[in-house]
Amino acid sequence: MSALALDAVSVVLAVPLVAAAVLALLPGYRVTARLNVAASFLTLAAALTLLVAERPEPGQYLLVDDLNIVFIVLNTFVGFTTSVFSASYIGHELATGRLTPTYLRFYHAMYQMMMFGMNLAFVSNNIGLMWVAVELATLTTVLMVGIYRTHEALEAAWKYFILGSVGIALALFGTILVYMTARPIMGEGYDAMVWTLLVAQAASFDPALLDVAFVFLLLGYGTKVGLAPLHAWLPDAHAEGPTPISAVLSGLLLNVALYAVLRFKILLAANPAAMPPGPLMVTMGLTSLVFAAFMLYRRRDIKRMFAYSSIEHMGIIVFAFGMGGPLANFAGLLHMVMHSLTKSAIFYAVGHVAQVKGTQRIAEIRGLTESHPALGWGLVIGVVAIAGLPPFGIFTSEFLVVTSTFAREPLLAIVLVFGLLVAFGALLLRVTGLAFGAPTGPVGPVEASYVPLYAHLALVLGAGLYLPPPLVAWFQHVAGLLG
Repeated sequence: MSALALDAVSVVLAVPLVAAAVLALLPGYRVTARLNVAASFLTLAAALTLLVAERPEPGQYLLVDDLNIVFIVLNTFVGFTTSVFSASYIGHELATGRLTPTYLRFYHAMYQMMMFGMNLAFVSNNIGLMWVAVELATLTTVLMVGIYRTHEALEAAWKYFILGSVGIALALFGTILVYMTARPIMGEGYDAMVWTLLVAQAASFDPALLDVAFVFLLLGYGTKVGLAPLHAWLPDAHAEGPTPISAVLSGLLLNVALYAVLRFKILLAANPAAMPPGPLMVTMGLTSLVFAAFMLYRRRDIKRMFAYSSIEHMGIIVFAFGMGGPLANFAGLLHMVMHSLTKSAIFYAVGHVAQVKGTQRIAEIRGLTESHPALGWGLVIGVVAIAGLPPFGIFTSEFLVVTSTFAREPLLAIVLVFGLLVAFGALLLRVTGLAFGAPTGPVGPVEASYVPLYAHLALVLGAGLYLPPPLVAWFQHVAGLLG
């Protein structure tokens, strides 16, 4: 066992937890904002050491393997850059009186608690502990969505809480069914909940009970992923909560639930007599893509519009993993990473745009490239990237998804391309009005940190131009694990 890797896992979990406790006690904005950034950076540094350290042996509760390390590194990186963006964004909210010092202290503590919950979900080797971690991450984001205490924010938080509770209850029932499936083979106790042991014995499980369990798990965790028709909480949560939480919701929290689905997909695939999970995932993925693509045309709120864009892209990712196979799985992993980086960058731009313009209504925002060039062009580049245009990384991943689908299921590929084109038209229509023409509203300067925005866009552009061979080999290996 590598002591370095074990220590790194401990840091990834301990730093956010300790930071949350300290931030809950500290007053003042500057100190808490800097501590939030420092804790996020330390967590990222620890996660990066897992790339080079020898993997620790799986235990009863914790696991580090090639699959979850993709999610851990992505989670801690976006968590760090979002904390940097949050420092300037929340400073403006405090100056304008939208947040009080008390709520500010609560915000930073909950931010680190959310990071702890997500990190714990990724490294959990116990399916029960993973469920608890996903629920913890969900509850902290519910509290942060309602932090403005307006009628709309509280309504969005309650909707998120109620629908999220329904989803997590379904996921709990599915988890219990997996335990019941494993118990006749593995006996009672913790062993029947340890994921590595479950996979090793999955071929002996009752396939009928395993099938029912996966349906509940897909519906339960699919609610957290934001798949249609289980998506109703997501647009409101994005629109009414602080924009850094919108960035985390789209860039990270949806991935946590997706990770849980993939773990159980691997478990189901290990039983030859169980139903193939692909058709269910393909159906929900395509439904989400086409539904969200049309809904983009009807949005009047800029954050709500990009929330539906997240539903669209999670549909594409779930579709790719549902298709399965080395190429589609590789495309799904790449698309997940590119979407997280791009969508969080878009929300960094949108957050400052809403602050400087004093509104989130699309009709009241015009000419951003003229009034605020750095923000305007950052938003344009982000939308071009998320729409799937070359030379950005999302073009590469979408191209791989489309080509692999055409080679295997041409009719599904037609529906896939149709949804992509509908969404492209909506995004092009909206960004033209937002970015160009005569400026409307305030045109003064805005205090903003552009480093997170353009750092993410640079990574997405770099991935579209060149993928390093070690990264390709790593993703190919993980794609093979996913079946």
